[in-house]
Amino acid sequence: QVQLVESGGGLVQAGGSLRLSCAASGRTFRDHTIGWFRQAPGKEREFVAGIRWNSRHTYYAGSVEGRFTISRDNAKNTVDLQMNNLKPDDTAVYYCAADTSVILSSLRYHAYYKNWGQGTQVTVSS
Repeated sequence: QVQLVESGGGLVQAGGSLRLSCAASGRTFRDHTIGWFRQAPGKEREFVAGIRWNSRHTYYAGSVEGRFTISRDNAKNTVDLQMNNLKPDDTAVYYCAADTSVILSSLRYHAYYKNWGQGTQVTVSS
């Protein structure tokens, strides 16, 4: 099990950038698949990006493909989400999640992740 803490959220104008970071505690972090999810008011929690334990495979929601980049540093126990060209529709609370048992076909579904951070607010103004 790992504990997760997100940081880096804030208020930014449309077209701007933010970099979110997820810091994890626990020696088994490198074994975990990490997912970034977001939830806007009144909406379901949705997948944003995911990265496998070895960083060789990354996955993105179609709405962020080409604008967001996920990366991880297993030595530092961190996973970052670089968000460029932000849009008002990107406004949400962003969560990182981790699990050792998530398989590729389940990576985009939040129900398969057992470990969650508290979330960080991202607000994009038009």
